[in-house]
Amino acid sequence: MPTRTRDLTAQKRPRRTRSRAISTLPPLVVSSLKPHEVDLAYSTLVCPTCRTWVPISAPHSARPKLVPHHTEKAGTEDPIRCPGSHRLVTINLTVDQWFRRLEEGLTQTAGRRSTRVIRKPKTGSTPAVMQIVGGTVDDKTARKLYEAHVRGCSTCSVKDDQGNILRAADLTSRCTDGRRLAQLAAHTQRLAPARRKTQMDREDWNHRRAWGMRLLHEQQWQNVSESVADADLRRVRDTLAALIQTLNPRKADAPQLTDWERAHLMSAITLLATQEEQLTR
Repeated sequence: MPTRTRDLTAQKRPRRTRSRAISTLPPLVVSSLKPHEVDLAYSTLVCPTCRTWVPISAPHSARPKLVPHHTEKAGTEDPIRCPGSHRLVTINLTVDQWFRRLEEGLTQTAGRRSTRVIRKPKTGSTPAVMQIVGGTVDDKTARKLYEAHVRGCSTCSVKDDQGNILRAADLTSRCTDGRRLAQLAAHTQRLAPARRKTQMDREDWNHRRAWGMRLLHEQQWQNVSESVADADLRRVRDTLAALIQTLNPRKADAPQLTDWERAHLMSAITLLATQEEQLTR
């Protein structure tokens, strides 16, 4: 009878947790967790003890539980096992129900986010013409504006039966623009002497300043006029000497000038000679 030989080769174990240990912590109910802390599509959830994503062992079995895991990163020496390992999980939601709750949570979160409101600037009322020109008109212009308004406004003038203007209405019975123009005319008439005096003083000061600047310019020019005249004279003489040398070259093999070039040089030499005579006077 043949004897059966003992197989001493180690068999490959399946890659799943076979431990029967169960954590003493109460079971985790999936519906009590936040939707974004659960992923039923991949059977994972956030461990409440160490706040890390942990797979669920045998999620379709009768007693699913969290796989054993550590609180440190992978590769850490002497890791400490999390107390939430082997904790039972109660899966009381389907994948569709969990996904619907996740979408509702995202919609509520987006609705709670504050949106920046860009408010339109408030447009103020357009000022009247007399308010715009109030600080730039003189007494004559203000009086003309007031008279023109009285002639054209039926409220600010008293007319006869034929429509002829008799006089201006009382100040209390005039329109808003009429009262403002009357106040502007009175104000500019009261300030007219002081404004004219200020204007005359400013013009006198500008005239004195311009006269002083001219005197200063003349004084500065007198200090440098001799050196400038000498420089101009040297420049004219050097240019004149160069043109004469070009007209009468010293070398016999120098290129000959044409009649047009010779006439042009003679005109330039005459002009420079006139300038030299003016500078030497």
